[in-house]
Amino acid sequence: MTGMTEWGQIIAGIGITLGGDRDRGRRMMLECWNGTSESDFAQRCVLAHYLADTEGVLDDEVAWDERALTAFAHVGRDDLAAIGIPDAAGLAPSLHLNLGDGYLRQNRPAEARTQLEAGMITVGALGADGYGTMIRDGLERLAGRIADVRQYP
Repeated sequence: MTGMTEWGQIIAGIGITLGGDRDRGRRMMLECWNGTSESDFAQRCVLAHYLADTEGVLDDEVAWDERALTAFAHVGRDDLAAIGIPDAAGLAPSLHLNLGDGYLRQNRPAEARTQLEAGMITVGALGADGYGTMIRDGLERLAGRIADVRQYP
């Protein structure tokens, strides 16, 4: 089924989700996911990243975030250009932030710290724009929350 899902369909599902219709957007993104193959790493990475945000169960959210990061390991630098990300490295900090946040909410501070550290290593790929600021601030907040947990074992 490789090639069954087009980037336009993925972008539409994400847009509907971000526009407030999470249920419809989730259904569209799951349809897109089902139209990909295991080797469609870029599409699976993006879909899993956004599907995580539609989950109501923390373990399911973290599972999607883990899928996103696993797929990202196979995404080439130019593979996300179709969706306006000229260098795929720019997505890495957000992937680590989301997974670290999920791990911390699961009371897994060691894993959260590992993701925070990976995210901090990759922040250089972020631009000096609103998105970059949002992700940097999120990583700083995550660092503070991890530090709070460590103070109260």
